Amino acid sequence: METLHTFLAMLEPGGPSFMPTQIVIVPPLVVEALGGKTIKRVVGTLNNHPVRLGLLPATGGGRYLMINKDTCRAAGVQIGQHVTLSLAPDPNPEAVDLPAELAEALAAWPEAEIRFNEYSASHRRAMAQRVATAKQVETRARRAVELAEWLATGRHPSRKS
Repeated sequence: METLHTFLAMLEPGGPSFMPTQIVIVPPLVVEALGGKTIKRVVGTLNNHPVRLGLLPATGGGRYLMINKDTCRAAGVQIGQHVTLSLAPDPNPEAVDLPAELAEALAAWPEAEIRFNEYSASHRRAMAQRVATAKQVETRARRAVELAEWLATGRHPSRKS
């Protein structure tokens, strides 16, 4: 792994207006050390909890990280607290972490897996997140099978028709 760049920051409310969440502003010197404007994804730790995140552009310049509630809970932090982040550029920014249910559904349906891999990494991440965010195993399995069916039959996974 490349050199980790460590900094202390405040976990604060933010994110796009349509998706209020928790964010951390990444200092400009850290952004430059990570690779400047060309860097899109980072890996590292948040309070020693492993993270893999997108480095997003802030309105008016600068960059920030969106930290979801599950990550905050796992790292033991909440809005208003300081966090320690250690980050490096993601060595494999196109990789998508699949929930087990989706990996199994795609493996069982090769046509779906081919279609899934034709989408951009960000779209694949959104599909994987749709499955992963279900709280119950049965719901994750149902979402994975539905998604695989839509993909295998040539339908767009985020459109109703």
